[in-house]
Amino acid sequence: MRQEKIIVLLPQNMKIHTHHKNQITMEAHDGKFIFGVVKVGERGQIVIPKEAREQYDIKAGDSLMVLGDQKGIAMLKTEVFQAILDQAMGGLTK
Repeated sequence: MRQEKIIVLLPQNMKIHTHHKNQITMEAHDGKFIFGVVKVGERGQIVIPKEAREQYDIKAGDSLMVLGDQKGIAMLKTEVFQAILDQAMGGLTK
């Protein structure tokens, strides 16, 4: 099995956490994370890293909203998206 090596230059405000199986999570002081690299399977599926699932309380069966722009994609739980939408709309979406 070929091992890939990735070299990353980190800003000074990043903390590195190592987990089982040499998984690394990087955390900035502003609450942003890098959870690692995932591969897309033949059917377009990915596995969300355990640390990310724990951080955001994502469990089997949860629904996630997939958002995107020119730079890439992001996911968040639908109830979090709904709460943001409710706040932006002043509660009109209920």
